[in-house]
Amino acid sequence: MTTDEPGPTVLWLREAKPRAARRAEPLTPERIVAAAVAELDEHGADRLTMRRLAQRLDVTSTALYWHVATKEDLHDLVLDHVLGEVPIPPGDADPRAALRVLVLGWRSAMLAHPWSARMVGRPMLGPNVLARTEFLQATLSRAGLSGIDLASAGSLLAEFVIGAVVTETTWRQLDDPAVRAAARDHVAGHADRYPTLSATGFVARDQWSDTELFEHGLDRLLDAVLP
Repeated sequence: MTTDEPGPTVLWLREAKPRAARRAEPLTPERIVAAAVAELDEHGADRLTMRRLAQRLDVTSTALYWHVATKEDLHDLVLDHVLGEVPIPPGDADPRAALRVLVLGWRSAMLAHPWSARMVGRPMLGPNVLARTEFLQATLSRAGLSGIDLASAGSLLAEFVIGAVVTETTWRQLDDPAVRAAARDHVAGHADRYPTLSATGFVARDQWSDTELFEHGLDRLLDAVLP
């Protein structure tokens, strides 16, 4: 292996490069992440560029790249920041109640930053993500799960919340009465092809909020995975 062979493409798997100390360094990783989150909250993922972020921070793009090597690294950092907003319950809390608090907090944190759902797709190995994944697995283990039951339960809960957030944020982007009416009419107009969807109001589920649906689904999932 040659010494100039590229390292892992995932930020969290690369060895941190030592940097010479700079006196009164105005730009820090924390400040960069905070500015990136603010930019994303205001304008969404489509408009985030390193140039726009450098302008927001009032620095040159070169100075920004000195701290964050790629836009993908920035995505890893801001997504881990969002997951850091998820509260971790006390370690001795009732397992079911603790899992419920964790998963509901996970959904709330991602919905508070709708762009975060679009950044899921790279290995989530940041310290905030791993701390909450550790709590998830430890709580399931404390509840009596092990082996494949433990692994599958952790995956189910993580995939449930991520999938729900992706679906919710996608529909919210299209939260136009005309679009919803057209979708509802499309399904109703093909009732012979989609009889159950038409009868149950698949597109316009006005009788339940997204939160009610999520909490009900979470409770059923916990019923299934916990001993």
